[in-house]
Amino acid sequence: MFEPTILLQILWTGIATSAPFVLLTVGFSLTLKVTGLWNFAQSGQMAIAFYAMFFALHGLGWSLPAALALAVVLTCGAAWLIEVYGLQVFRDRGSDNLMFFIFTLILSEFIIYVITLIFGTEPETLYESILSPVDIVGGIAISDWDKTGVALAAFALAALYGFMRYTREGQFLAAVSDNAKLAELYGISAQRAYRVTAVIAGLFIVAAMYLIGSHGGVVPNSPLELVLSAVIGTLLGGIGRVFAAAWASIFLALIQSFSILFIGSRWQNLLLYGFLFATILLFPRGVRLSWGRR
Repeated sequence: MFEPTILLQILWTGIATSAPFVLLTVGFSLTLKVTGLWNFAQSGQMAIAFYAMFFALHGLGWSLPAALALAVVLTCGAAWLIEVYGLQVFRDRGSDNLMFFIFTLILSEFIIYVITLIFGTEPETLYESILSPVDIVGGIAISDWDKTGVALAAFALAALYGFMRYTREGQFLAAVSDNAKLAELYGISAQRAYRVTAVIAGLFIVAAMYLIGSHGGVVPNSPLELVLSAVIGTLLGGIGRVFAAAWASIFLALIQSFSILFIGSRWQNLLLYGFLFATILLFPRGVRLSWGRR
């Protein structure tokens, strides 16, 4: 019924467009794994990352590397400040999880509102044109943006895996995520682990917002929808399973891509929220595959 070339094109497009969502989901899932908190302040950090790059490129006339550096400094700095002077304060007070949720949600709304006052509500892009050169490989259109997105996501995931598995700092994060109080008895600082996690998540956010901003328009409210995508991937992959959440994001992107064969594009957001509802209702601990053992 469908030509193989068309199906392969949709498959590749789905994988490529999943790259920024994979990055956002991993940053969100890692934060949840280590801190145990649903940190919706990351949507505010997404807005900071994009508009820092946008202002540096269009307002200051800086080069792309300089704009990325500014975004990293401001985004990771904001993440660190939120952790030290926000979340840690609530921990010291012994606040419950609801207070953390309310604080991060209100803070993200505040950041986005301030950015809206400064930059307005018109969609903005990092480049004047979002079109990128395209190569035809085996009948499949592969753009330079596709290559950049897939390579950046793959590199970031590999770097995180190596960091978590082969470095002392990464092993400390794993220890704190398992049991923060027990880790501290062994001399591992939970506060340091939380701050390192915040910075790592900030790096993933900057990378994701660069891909999103160079491929389409962004408005200040866009991060609120983006963080929901990260939540869906986190829930579908399973809380605490960071790399499974990455695969879940790819799966969701493929579902959306192939859905154009059956439904109009305007229904794709409804499909996304449908997955969120079904995931919460049916898979509160994520989708886990059982494999037989010999």
